[in-house]
Amino acid sequence: MMRRLLPLICALAVAGCETTTTNEVSHATGAAPAPARSMAPPVAFRPMMADIVYSPPRQIQAPFKDMPDAPPSTWLSTGDNPVSTFSAEVDTASYAVMRRLLSQTGKVPAQAVRVEEMINYFPYDYAGPEKRQDGFATHATIVPSPWKKGAKLLHLGIKAWAPTTGTRPPANLTFLVDVSGSMMGADRLPLVQASLRQLVEALRPDDKVALVTYASGTAIRLEPTVAGERAKILAAIDGLRAGGGTAGAAGLNAAYAQAQAMFEGNAANRVILATDGDFNLGASSPRALEELITEKRKTGIYLTVLGVGLGNLNDTTMQSLAQAGNGQAAYLDSLLEARKVLVNQLESSVIPVADDVKIQVEFNPAKVAEYRLIGYETRALRRADFNNDKVDAGEIGAGHSVTALYEFLPVGVSGKAMDDLRYAPKKKAETATGQVNDEYAFVKLRHKVPGQSESRLSTLAVSPSQDLPNLDSASDDVRFAVAIAGFGQILRGQLDKDMWGATIALAQGAKGADPYGWRGGAVDLMELAKSMP
Repeated sequence: MMRRLLPLICALAVAGCETTTTNEVSHATGAAPAPARSMAPPVAFRPMMADIVYSPPRQIQAPFKDMPDAPPSTWLSTGDNPVSTFSAEVDTASYAVMRRLLSQTGKVPAQAVRVEEMINYFPYDYAGPEKRQDGFATHATIVPSPWKKGAKLLHLGIKAWAPTTGTRPPANLTFLVDVSGSMMGADRLPLVQASLRQLVEALRPDDKVALVTYASGTAIRLEPTVAGERAKILAAIDGLRAGGGTAGAAGLNAAYAQAQAMFEGNAANRVILATDGDFNLGASSPRALEELITEKRKTGIYLTVLGVGLGNLNDTTMQSLAQAGNGQAAYLDSLLEARKVLVNQLESSVIPVADDVKIQVEFNPAKVAEYRLIGYETRALRRADFNNDKVDAGEIGAGHSVTALYEFLPVGVSGKAMDDLRYAPKKKAETATGQVNDEYAFVKLRHKVPGQSESRLSTLAVSPSQDLPNLDSASDDVRFAVAIAGFGQILRGQLDKDMWGATIALAQGAKGADPYGWRGGAVDLMELAKSMP
């Protein structure tokens, strides 16, 4: 089942040995560039686990210096807590980190697993809206839960608007690259350089690129340049060398200045930050950096954070910066992952469609006794935050899908975690207007059109008409999302390991077309995890 690492290391082991330190902003182009090379895209290559790791197997005690974590969501009584509110996110870093750790060490710390990021790592073929101003379309499906007898799963699938082929807006991208001394490893700066090369090769001639680096100081390696001048852009990327401290805040200011210089109202304007660790010079606290990014996002410039390496990567800072910058966080463990994020999903990675996307689900206590949200623990919002347009939430890019799963126990089914209250009010299947209905839940979503300050509301009633008799009746997308949710919960210790067989079988049967092999790779990872003690 396993195939050993393809000779990707050879392409990545060249750079990273020389050091340079720039103590003030300059317009240097760096060392003598290597000749521009073309990179043929591995379209149908299947990303097996052994194709992922650049470093030799070793025990990694701490994959991150700091990791955002929260206890798993627990069952809630609908009578006491009928409303659940959270921020929709499209970050995928957790899945790639899990994949690297599992294939490299056979062990994945529970705090490294964010189930919603594992589920949303994969694209899903939900139907989207026809008009960009609609933002996204929402779909609900109810299936029996494979994890708890008598329980059901509410599957919410959101699909963002996607442009037709050849109609995407121009992309104005500013690369901000950490070239501090810790970036010398083959899985750090060399991987970033190779990843950015892939992105540049995928851009249209009328797109624009700028390149800023930071170490002990900052340097403008490339001022705004049309992507048609590929040789010039690739030479600037190839000329990067690692060395020095990490003045990330100064780098962010310089990068946003370049992005502002080539800003266009009809374009996708974005800073892409690639880093392996902390910001240890200048403003470096997560709070100070978050405030800096929050101020910068008012200009209409979005932020993507690409993490590389292990050990000193500050995952908490990476997540907070991406969220504050109206962007996303991804982790690059290979060129294949870079291709997925920056080439295969270019439009969803750089073209914003909906800002501050919030989801609120109200369960009907007459139909639902208890429920739990699977994942999204670090994205929870207060109920009052849903209507507050000043509260930041997740962003969705063009064509991107977001999936959320609730497990719930219908009224009258045994297995409740909590007893009914002695003095609980009588539950009625009535809406606030007194209309009797049999809805399971009512879903509300808010989002802002990019550039606007007021949100738009959309709603969806969830009723027994969306209830399928068994999981086999559901689409491949629904079944695969459920399988990945099971995968993540087993890794976190929320489900017993005896669930491996059923989870693997469910994922295997729901792979569908799988043109890039991403779903097949997940099945292989499950098989590997199952074999570990």
